[in-house]
Amino acid sequence: MDETDAGSADRRGVRATYDRIADHFAETREYPWPEVEAFLDGRSRVPVALDLGCGNGRHAELLADRADRVVAADVSRAVLATARDRAADREFDAALVQADAARVPLGDSSVGLATYVAALHHLPDEATRRASLDELARVLAPDGRALLSAWSVTHDRFDREASFDTTVDWTLPDGETVGRYYHVYAPGDFEAAVEASGLEPVSFEVSSGNCYATVRGTAGGE
Repeated sequence: MDETDAGSADRRGVRATYDRIADHFAETREYPWPEVEAFLDGRSRVPVALDLGCGNGRHAELLADRADRVVAADVSRAVLATARDRAADREFDAALVQADAARVPLGDSSVGLATYVAALHHLPDEATRRASLDELARVLAPDGRALLSAWSVTHDRFDREASFDTTVDWTLPDGETVGRYYHVYAPGDFEAAVEASGLEPVSFEVSSGNCYATVRGTAGGE
């Protein structure tokens, strides 16, 4: 198996993990993150918004108030089913798309507003994480804005200063545990990863144990 095939296999593992825990995961993710609400506050309405790694759609719901069309993308079909249920219950519209974060099925410079929250850190290798940032850069319009986040070593559950890889168990109601891969970022490494991509950073911050970046698009990620 070459490096590309290995990366694909690892991404299939991420999908299988979230397919397994989707319903319970959605039950524990009722509310949007305050940092996302703050990012979206006062934003002008855009034709197209993207929630990449959308989970149960809690942030797609916020984007629906600020876009004519919302694309909610996730690698897990089971997770997308929970987003569909939330959209029906809350009466908001979103186009639900099963997609790899490193292969976003949208045109160049087509997205005016995006969130990519708590998903980057699950991608299984540096090349795939970089590819996903470059894909976001490709689809984000030059005047568009996006909020990215990833788990940080500053979280109080860690006693680390350098970035590291780990597996954290998710415990289902029946007691079964399912391991979830994380790449946990030192803030400087997160900033360097964003700066090395096709995205143009606007600001960085660390909040609630997560690294955040607000970014703008460039012309097709160039």
